[in-house]
Amino acid sequence: MRPEVTGRKPSQSTTMIDADALSIDEFCARHSISRTLFYKLRLQGLMPATFKLGTRVLISREAAAAWRRAREAAATAA
Repeated sequence: MRPEVTGRKPSQSTTMIDADALSIDEFCARHSISRTLFYKLRLQGLMPATFKLGTRVLISREAAAAWRRAREAAATAA
């Protein structure tokens, strides 16, 4: 059976798998946190570094990985 052709673009979940940078929404979805929690923790300095590309705020793959390592280290130290 052939897949249905709808004329729609593939969903972002399949196209953003290996992105070099993530939007805040994509980062939050990938790490199962809300935008509200992201901004709350960002004020405390507990979120990864971001950069601007035009008007978009992005998080690099490297910054996200460093953030995960830091969170894991903090969890094991506690």
